[in-house]
Amino acid sequence: MPACAALPLAGLRILDLSRVLAGPWATQALADLGAEVIKIERPGRGDDTRSWGPPFLKDAQGRDTTEAAYYLSANRGKHSVAIDLAHPEGQALVRALVPHCHAMIENFKVGGLARYGLDGASLQALHPPLVTCSITGFGQDGPAAGRAGYDAMIQAMSGLMSLTGEPDAQPGGGPMKIGVALIDVLTGLYAALGLVAAVREAERTGVGRRIDLALMDTAVACLANQASNYLVGGVVPERLGTAHPNIVPYQAFPTLDGHLMLAVGNDGQFQRFCAVAGCPELAIDPRFAANRDRVLHREALLTLLRPRLAARPTGWWLTHLEAVGVPCGPINTLDQVFADPQVIARGLRMEVDHPLAGTVPLVRSPLRLSGNGDQAAPGAPPSPGVPPSPGAPPLLGQHTGAVLGGLLGLDEARLATLAAEGVIGLAPESLSSAAEVV
Repeated sequence: MPACAALPLAGLRILDLSRVLAGPWATQALADLGAEVIKIERPGRGDDTRSWGPPFLKDAQGRDTTEAAYYLSANRGKHSVAIDLAHPEGQALVRALVPHCHAMIENFKVGGLARYGLDGASLQALHPPLVTCSITGFGQDGPAAGRAGYDAMIQAMSGLMSLTGEPDAQPGGGPMKIGVALIDVLTGLYAALGLVAAVREAERTGVGRRIDLALMDTAVACLANQASNYLVGGVVPERLGTAHPNIVPYQAFPTLDGHLMLAVGNDGQFQRFCAVAGCPELAIDPRFAANRDRVLHREALLTLLRPRLAARPTGWWLTHLEAVGVPCGPINTLDQVFADPQVIARGLRMEVDHPLAGTVPLVRSPLRLSGNGDQAAPGAPPSPGVPPSPGAPPLLGQHTGAVLGGLLGLDEARLATLAAEGVIGLAPESLSSAAEVV
């Protein structure tokens, strides 16, 4: 890999007590930006998502490894340290790591870490500059604070599912869950933002903040224009399938051989669309000339447009609409996504060395920062904005020896004793790599 500038978060160390998706997504984003993430996992089991398969990563002989694809999606670039938090000596090890870290993130139930003395308040008493972030389903207070929270139930309770899917009267109508655990992902991004902001403040003041972040809060905050539509307009929004509540035509349409996502964002684009579609008269019809009127006369316009769009194949529409600057796109499956020339050109798929499989395919961070000289894709010219490839998601306990040896000064004999007592877990190669400085 060509030499590149240091990443923005180089020197930042995060103690990660989270698992599954929201917390790991946050720390993966920080690792992509250069932070050192120490991921604490249960010996023998690790992050729950390690077993959330199939599919599992396969080795060179085509056999399943222990690494589930789900786990691989959210843990690149981290150091795995296997410590039993239920063991007093394990708790002591975590506390000993705290002064070496700038921030801690966890997603235990409210009060779950307090019984181990590892909650935010206890750790900040040991090291006041430490920033802590607690991710829960409903936050640290309120009548639902003690409830567990999962992405799907939060999508339902937050109103997101009431906005997603076809209307009840349509075939297949009813509330629909988004196909990705998007609330977890968005919560992770908010966590990363809050951690960076609070660490910057702690560097100035010497006092860390405690961040209380809830999946429910994130979901409601991210209702965006739909929440504002309700608060300002006083009308409960209904499901519109692929359509937009405030812009028309802005939805998927059947074509002669598939579907087209049409995203007409202003009146000029509508005029150009009508010219391509052979119906220029609609652009000057007082019912449709302005977006405000198109929203009011949505069904009348869609009734006129559907047969026109269905008369030609998707490729024809893409070619002719793109030529005049009308936003549109095909509805791709994931094999088509990763074969898309733009996705390839931007290097969004990458291959990273992996100890069990040789290499592992991962999705690169979308953040492109000036000053980095990695290549976007094999054979592609250098792209100055592409960050260097992070390390592969670690094996369970892969860095236990390196971290505890490098930061806490534990020698191989002590590590072996702790492992024999079940306090820590060591990957087979960990003892020999204990001298590695983290």
